[in-house]
Amino acid sequence: MKKTLSYIIAIALTLSFSAAYAQTATEVSHEISSSVPELSSMHKVIQPMWHKAYPAKDIATLKAYVPQIKEYMAAINSAKLSGILREKESAWKSELVKFNKTADAYYKAAAGSDDNAMLVAAEDFHKAYEAMNRVVRPFVKEMDEFHKTLYVIYHKSLPEKKYGEIAKVMETFAAQADAITKYPQEKLEKRLKDKTPKYYTVSNELKTAVADMASAMKGNNDKKKDAAIENVHKYYQRLEAIFE
Repeated sequence: MKKTLSYIIAIALTLSFSAAYAQTATEVSHEISSSVPELSSMHKVIQPMWHKAYPAKDIATLKAYVPQIKEYMAAINSAKLSGILREKESAWKSELVKFNKTADAYYKAAAGSDDNAMLVAAEDFHKAYEAMNRVVRPFVKEMDEFHKTLYVIYHKSLPEKKYGEIAKVMETFAAQADAITKYPQEKLEKRLKDKTPKYYTVSNELKTAVADMASAMKGNNDKKKDAAIENVHKYYQRLEAIFE
């Protein structure tokens, strides 16, 4: 009987631990997501509006999208950014003000009879939507992957001084930093133009900072570890700033 009871307790504890671990993993997964679901959902109306109705100059259809756009805009205005996007909240709010203005212009054009004004409003609205996406989604996907790892290190492991956990991801972290330095130049030039050389300069500085951090993690000086992590965070912010 005692063995059976012990077995039942062991199973209960295992299930409890598994549930807690799954919940924690889900929470972390949400926090490191660089997307805003409410913004992503709007693509359902943006796609047909921009790729079908606009090129066809289908004014009636463009006007018919107003109720859907208002619904999506209400959701976006109430959206909360994930943890990894907290540093972009200021830029998000700034672009959101502009986005709302273009939405209001769209509604006004839809209520009028000027077809050209409707087309201009649709174009401006699409541009504003793209600007919103650029705030939360890095142009370079390799930067996004690196940032996800950095977020967990900087906002989770570092405050709790879990250096062992940080050391375990250093190989992956270094590979992610290296991938950033190898992003194709021709793709960057379309976005950054004359800022492209600066991207490679800073990305290589970031790579060096990660290598220094890896060395610090092998030692026993916690202050050096903290400083190395802060240095990596500083260089990542500098890299992001190039795209602003």
